[in-house]
Amino acid sequence: MNETYLIGEIGQNHNGSVDIAKLIVDAASREVEEQLFGLTLKGMDAVKLTKRDLKYELSDSQMRRPYDTPNSFGNTYGAHREVLELSDQEHLEDYKYATSLGLDFLETFRAPSCTSLLKHFSLDYLYVALRDLTNLPLLEVLAETKLPIIISTGMAGEKELDQALEVISKQHDQISILHCVSEYPTHPQNVNLKTITYLLKKYPNYGVGYSDHTVGISVPVAAVAMGATIIEKHITLDRRMKGTDQRGSLGPDGLNRMVRDIRLLEMELGEEKIFIADGVQLAKEKLERSVATNRNLSAGETITAQDIHLLSPGDGFKWSEKSSVIGRRATTEIPANEVIYPKDLQS
Repeated sequence: MNETYLIGEIGQNHNGSVDIAKLIVDAASREVEEQLFGLTLKGMDAVKLTKRDLKYELSDSQMRRPYDTPNSFGNTYGAHREVLELSDQEHLEDYKYATSLGLDFLETFRAPSCTSLLKHFSLDYLYVALRDLTNLPLLEVLAETKLPIIISTGMAGEKELDQALEVISKQHDQISILHCVSEYPTHPQNVNLKTITYLLKKYPNYGVGYSDHTVGISVPVAAVAMGATIIEKHITLDRRMKGTDQRGSLGPDGLNRMVRDIRLLEMELGEEKIFIADGVQLAKEKLERSVATNRNLSAGETITAQDIHLLSPGDGFKWSEKSSVIGRRATTEIPANEVIYPKDLQS
């Protein structure tokens, strides 16, 4: 059974609070109980935070721009962004907490200076934000860390993707590509899940997955069915919380359902062959048909083709085995409309 790597994107849904971030980590780490079959299913595999250097990311005029919305944490956009930034120590605190719960830890570094965080702890993956796929100087710095890298295609075409892969692959080939649409939420007509199969064919040496911005859970589940081995989804504690990303994220209940459906799908995909489950054998014997009499047969009577037809249960001779019945004598009387078994036939 192939296991999907499920990433919970915390992003800025912590609202600048390390304690809220930890509560979101808790939600990501929880196992899922499937009631009907009594299954305990693995929770998410990883959580992800974002580290920014606002001086590198925003122009001075953008930093000073008035920002007065219901989701604003400051009077200017720069002040708003500063509130949402966790310190290096807080990133370390979240890292320790997540790894103590058995989760992998990922970071999106939005500037070369953010790699200083690696002095405090190592990461399982670096994640390249979709807006930075064309930021080749940043990609060079990230690739030089030699850490596995996940890139997202949300704002890039094939040319830009190939350029990014060329830069990173000069350092290593531990690269995964996520199909993504930079539309929040993504309209159903723009999801284009068939990009996944295209990426699998064109880039067979890299992992392929899907970063989801749709409403609900059906699309990431479908993505796994189409071959995605990585799923990233924004998660939060409560979609009614303040913040621009909250409404487009999964709360605990939605997260639970998505994880459940993907983990069940991993089992359900099975093998590429004609498959009969062990538990089907009883139903097969009960419901299939066997060679049976269509009239009363006396002991010693030779059975002809006109004497038989098919009836359930299916634990006797199959129609393909009727030659093992026709021409043989009955050892005892066999009433009409009864299945014929080997014990009923003379050797």
